Amino acid sequence: MQFSPTNGDFTFVSSTDAEELSGTIDAPDIKLNMGSDHSRDAYAATFLRQRGYGWLLEVEEDEAEDTKPLLEELDIDLKDIYYKVRCVLMPMPSLGFNRQVVRDNPDFWGPLAVVLLFSMISIYGQFRVVSWIITIWIFGSLTIFLLARVLGGEVSYGQVLGVIGYSLLPLIVIAPVLLITGSFDIVSTLIKLGGVFWAAYSAASLLVGDEFKTKKPLLIYPIFLLYIYFLSLYTGV
Repeated sequence: MQFSPTNGDFTFVSSTDAEELSGTIDAPDIKLNMGSDHSRDAYAATFLRQRGYGWLLEVEEDEAEDTKPLLEELDIDLKDIYYKVRCVLMPMPSLGFNRQVVRDNPDFWGPLAVVLLFSMISIYGQFRVVSWIITIWIFGSLTIFLLARVLGGEVSYGQVLGVIGYSLLPLIVIAPVLLITGSFDIVSTLIKLGGVFWAAYSAASLLVGDEFKTKKPLLIYPIFLLYIYFLSLYTGV
């Protein structure tokens, strides 16, 4: 049975006629205009700013960090340290070194390196004196500083700490000589006295200025005793 279709109705056909039907249905080309990414981003930004959340959109620009060398970061000037070492090892004014730079421009790393080097050398004699050497350097320099201030000197603790530390270099120089001349008591004693006088003169000539006038021996003598004690920590005497 077959019904005549009307407008908007379906046509029913028999199964025999349906087998002969074939064809394709074209999909309609539908495009949805949802707006560009830029417009969506602008709308979202406007929405957040209107509600007081504009700070969420702020992006901090990474500042270009200045990459400095490690020595510069730690404020270590190897040329300055080398010059100060020469000033201490050669304290004679006739050599033309500006020795006041050791006092007027103090640093920490140079004296610390000298004290640690002296401590490492002292391990050969007695291992337990290493911590004592650093302690005596700090508190011995503090004693010299307080005494200098009482006597009217215009020095800072950093200056005294640097000068006392650098002036240990003569004791480091005589250390290998003492290993060779250890069996000769008289020669060893003379070398020890020479090293102590050398170190004490290097330190006193920088710390004891003209402002002390007649009080210079009151500061020179404690400095001399301090370096005798440093030497005793090395030799064990």
